[in-house]
Amino acid sequence: MARLGELQAVDEVMQEVALAVVRQSAPLADAEKVAPWLYRLTVTQALLYRRRIGRRRKLTEGYAERVRPTEGESRTSDPLAWLLADERRKLVRTALERLPQRDAEILLLKYTEDWSYHEIAAHLGIGHSAVEARLHRARRRLRSELAALDVAEIEG
Repeated sequence: MARLGELQAVDEVMQEVALAVVRQSAPLADAEKVAPWLYRLTVTQALLYRRRIGRRRKLTEGYAERVRPTEGESRTSDPLAWLLADERRKLVRTALERLPQRDAEILLLKYTEDWSYHEIAAHLGIGHSAVEARLHRARRRLRSELAALDVAEIEG
């Protein structure tokens, strides 16, 4: 407990020690060497656990630093931006529902799944140029649906 600092960590380290004991290929011949061996194994597992937790914390902090908004970019303080983004998402979803199934599918594969043209072509069993043409038509139809929804919303 002194090396790890938290009870949950002790449980995890003890599980790792138990697994290491079970995995050991050659049994110890001298019974007097079992206690020092277990002690050394436990200390090693505790150090490995602390290293793993430190790496995880460093990765988490690095990620948090990369996605933290700057002063000029206030993601958390502008409720109007949240509402507008939410309305935009709803309009796009509604427009996608109004599109033919094959247009919606190709748009979703490209823009939500981030598939390449080659991946889409292989998935749909069509050529690369056919993917380009279908995407062009699907984007045009989506723009038309969004414009129609926008007009309907203004008139309604």
